[in-house]
Amino acid sequence: MAVEVKYVVIREGEEKMSFASKKEADAYDKMLDLAEVLGTWLGQSPVTLDDEQREVMAMWLAEQKEVLGNLLKAGKLPAPKAVTDDTPAKRTKAA
Repeated sequence: MAVEVKYVVIREGEEKMSFASKKEADAYDKMLDLAEVLGTWLGQSPVTLDDEQREVMAMWLAEQKEVLGNLLKAGKLPAPKAVTDDTPAKRTKAA
Protein backbone atom coordinates (compact mmCIF):
# COMPACT_ATOMS: atom_id res chain seq x y z
CA MET A 1 0.00 0.00 0.00
CA ALA A 2 1.33 3.43 -0.96
CA VAL A 3 0.90 6.53 1.12
CA GLU A 4 0.44 9.73 -0.81
CA VAL A 5 0.54 13.23 0.65
CA LYS A 6 -1.86 15.67 -0.97
CA TYR A 7 -2.12 19.40 -0.26
CA VAL A 8 -5.63 20.70 -0.84
CA VAL A 9 -6.60 24.37 -1.20
CA ILE A 10 -10.05 24.90 0.31
CA ARG A 11 -11.96 28.18 0.10
CA GLU A 12 -15.30 28.75 1.83
CA GLY A 13 -15.64 25.01 2.40
CA GLU A 14 -15.08 24.18 -1.29
CA GLU A 15 -12.07 22.26 -2.57
CA LYS A 16 -10.42 24.39 -5.24
CA MET A 17 -7.35 22.37 -6.25
CA SER A 18 -5.00 19.76 -4.87
CA PHE A 19 -1.24 19.65 -5.24
CA ALA A 20 1.64 17.27 -4.63
CA SER A 21 3.74 19.94 -2.91
CA LYS A 22 3.07 22.48 -0.18
CA LYS A 23 4.92 25.14 -2.19
CA GLU A 24 2.52 24.78 -5.13
CA ALA A 25 -0.51 24.79 -2.83
CA ASP A 26 0.71 27.93 -1.04
CA ALA A 27 1.36 29.69 -4.36
CA TYR A 28 -2.15 28.86 -5.58
CA ASP A 29 -3.68 30.00 -2.29
CA LYS A 30 -1.76 33.28 -2.55
CA MET A 31 -3.00 33.71 -6.13
CA LEU A 32 -6.60 33.19 -4.93
CA ASP A 33 -6.03 35.88 -2.27
CA LEU A 34 -4.80 38.27 -4.96
CA ALA A 35 -7.77 37.42 -7.22
CA GLU A 36 -10.14 38.21 -4.37
CA VAL A 37 -8.57 41.65 -3.85
CA LEU A 38 -8.54 42.30 -7.60
CA GLY A 39 -12.22 41.33 -7.82
CA THR A 40 -13.08 43.89 -5.14
CA TRP A 41 -10.99 46.49 -6.95
CA LEU A 42 -12.64 45.71 -10.31
CA GLY A 43 -16.03 46.16 -8.64
CA GLN A 44 -15.05 49.80 -8.02
CA SER A 45 -14.16 50.44 -11.68
CA PRO A 46 -16.33 52.55 -14.00
CA VAL A 47 -16.86 49.49 -16.21
CA THR A 48 -19.92 47.44 -15.29
CA LEU A 49 -19.12 43.75 -15.00
CA ASP A 50 -21.42 41.06 -13.69
CA ASP A 51 -20.14 38.90 -10.84
CA GLU A 52 -18.95 36.06 -13.08
CA GLN A 53 -17.12 38.41 -15.46
CA ARG A 54 -15.46 40.17 -12.55
CA GLU A 55 -14.40 36.85 -11.01
CA VAL A 56 -12.94 35.55 -14.28
CA MET A 57 -11.13 38.83 -14.97
CA ALA A 58 -9.73 38.99 -11.42
CA MET A 59 -8.48 35.40 -11.63
CA TRP A 60 -6.90 36.00 -15.02
CA LEU A 61 -5.13 39.13 -13.76
CA ALA A 62 -3.88 37.23 -10.70
CA GLU A 63 -2.61 34.40 -12.92
CA GLN A 64 -0.84 36.94 -15.13
CA LYS A 65 0.65 38.79 -12.14
CA GLU A 66 4.23 38.82 -13.48
CA VAL A 67 3.17 39.90 -16.98
CA LEU A 68 0.96 42.62 -15.50
CA GLY A 69 3.78 43.84 -13.23
CA ASN A 70 6.21 44.00 -16.14
CA LEU A 71 3.60 45.77 -18.27
CA LEU A 72 3.04 48.41 -15.59
CA LYS A 73 6.80 48.91 -15.11
CA ALA A 74 7.88 48.91 -18.75
CA GLY A 75 4.77 50.44 -20.32
CA LYS A 76 4.73 47.91 -23.15
CA LEU A 77 3.44 44.43 -23.82
CA PRO A 78 5.87 41.55 -23.34
CA ALA A 79 6.68 39.04 -26.08
CA PRO A 80 3.55 37.05 -27.01
CA LYS A 81 4.94 33.79 -25.55
CA ALA A 82 4.81 35.32 -22.03
CA VAL A 83 1.00 35.49 -22.09
CA THR A 84 -0.63 32.08 -22.28
CA ASP A 85 -4.23 30.96 -22.70
CA ASP A 86 -3.62 27.76 -20.72
CA THR A 87 -4.35 29.29 -17.33
CA PRO A 88 -6.30 27.77 -14.43
CA ALA A 89 -9.16 30.25 -14.98
CA LYS A 90 -9.79 28.65 -18.37
CA ARG A 91 -9.44 25.11 -17.05
CA THR A 92 -12.13 23.31 -15.12
CA LYS A 93 -12.01 23.45 -11.35
CA ALA A 94 -10.99 20.38 -9.38
CA ALA A 95 -13.88 18.36 -8.05
